Amino acid sequence: MASRLLSPAPAMARTCARSSRFAARLAIAPLAPLAQRRSISAYGYEQAKALTFSEYGEPPSVLALHGHSISPPHGDRMTLRFLASPINPADINQIQGVYPSKPTFTTDLGTPHPIAVAGNEGVAEVTALGDGAKSAGFKRGDWVFIKAPGFGTWRTHASATVAQVVKLEESMREGISALQAGTVSVNPCTAHRMLRAFTPLQPGEWFVQNGANSGVGRAAIQLGRKWGLKSLNVVRGRDSDAADAKLKADLTALGADVVLTDAELQAPGLRDRVKEWTNGGGERIGLALNCVNGKPAVAMAKLLSPSAHFVTYGAMSKQPLTIPASMLIFKDIHFHGFWVSRWAEQNPAEKLEAVAEVLELTRSGEFKDTPFDQITWSHDTGGDELIAKVKGTLEGYREGKGVFVFGET
Repeated sequence: MASRLLSPAPAMARTCARSSRFAARLAIAPLAPLAQRRSISAYGYEQAKALTFSEYGEPPSVLALHGHSISPPHGDRMTLRFLASPINPADINQIQGVYPSKPTFTTDLGTPHPIAVAGNEGVAEVTALGDGAKSAGFKRGDWVFIKAPGFGTWRTHASATVAQVVKLEESMREGISALQAGTVSVNPCTAHRMLRAFTPLQPGEWFVQNGANSGVGRAAIQLGRKWGLKSLNVVRGRDSDAADAKLKADLTALGADVVLTDAELQAPGLRDRVKEWTNGGGERIGLALNCVNGKPAVAMAKLLSPSAHFVTYGAMSKQPLTIPASMLIFKDIHFHGFWVSRWAEQNPAEKLEAVAEVLELTRSGEFKDTPFDQITWSHDTGGDELIAKVKGTLEGYREGKGVFVFGET
């Protein structure tokens, strides 16, 4: 007995043998190639990354790529994998702290101090869900939108409740890409609602808009043409006549009847030209859509027929809208504001109807996507690269809307 206790060799041999067998088992299970790697750890925790900020400021200064874990869902919770999330001007304004809708600052992402996830639009796939979410009619593979702003969509994965999402039904998804679904809920819905809600325009009547080459503007041109409306469209002048002509041709191909630069809008003699376009003034210009403000917006308002409606949904020039009293007294022009986030949050069924109509037109080829700059976000994409793409949306003229498209993460 004493000799066995004093001699450790047999025990060590058995330990080494077990270690060798364990090492052998590991050796026959190599790691999956990086491109195919799923970011799910043991026990079902999802490994997520997000573009976040802890204070307001310019995106390049305050954004950071943050990694964290998402626990398995239970109850009415679900785990989402984002498919496509665009970069909208409102997202930039929200990061700067100048947008009415504020982001959700939280420590739930594993930080000692509250942070918020940037982005407000996108489409995500349900990858896991609790029993309560299943009872509510959701299943793995469903596509969903986020219902209200401030949730944060510039991320690979998220945990959400049933109340925070709206499901995109299978029939609406047919023939639609994730990129198309991810960019339908803000700009096209804004155009759809403004053309329908403020005045009952009849086929053959006109609307006028600035920012006509924006996502909202392009959607308004196409929806208006589909509904028999005519459009007078104003864009910012480019660096050359050739660039102006190219942009005008692009919008005309979408269905625009007239395209002007902002300089042409304010040039002498425009009213005579407008009379020519509107059959001697006999065709009513009953609606204006404004996202610019300042003097160009007032010049646009002067083209409206009596009792028309002027709707402001943006202020890209950061200038005030100064309304001449004569427009109110003698022309009875009605001025409104429109915020798509508030409308969508208060009227989710109406928003889903608008989404369904736009997607159906997209499916049939009657509605063309806004030009996109697809930004691939995969497992190895670095924060500096993503933030540089956000910064690029603030600089100069862009050929297409920036959209994060998520690969294998």
